[in-house]
Amino acid sequence: MAMGSTTYEWILDHEFAGKDPAEWKWPYEIPSWVFTHRQLSVVSGAPIEFTSADVAAVHEAMTDAAGDRNVWIVGGGDLAGQFADAGLLDEVIVSIAAVTLGGGAPLLPRRIELRLDELGWNGDFACASFTVVRENERARPRAS
Repeated sequence: MAMGSTTYEWILDHEFAGKDPAEWKWPYEIPSWVFTHRQLSVVSGAPIEFTSADVAAVHEAMTDAAGDRNVWIVGGGDLAGQFADAGLLDEVIVSIAAVTLGGGAPLLPRRIELRLDELGWNGDFACASFTVVRENERARPRAS
């Protein structure tokens, strides 16, 4: 799993609010990489590696750790966009909760061509699964 520092700090704020850091238990057993240039609080014993390296440089370690499972990029669109820029993003799964906002940040802060594969719901969330369309796939018709 990979995430940026904002997502990591959101997890800390929501999972561990009011708890002594000695009581923190990371909610994921899978190895996680936090992409950051800052010094962040550490969850003792958690399988987390902090890195400021380029996503392509870390990708091999992530895929090795994932084995036959998918590599999960969670949180903000900028990190997902960095993986897309490196040609390392295959699928985007978005959960959308209805909320009224006066503004906000774009889901992905760069142009990534996506093809909608599946649309459904999970409780109050709309869920959409997209395939990232690569440059060499743009002229191909979609299989039915």
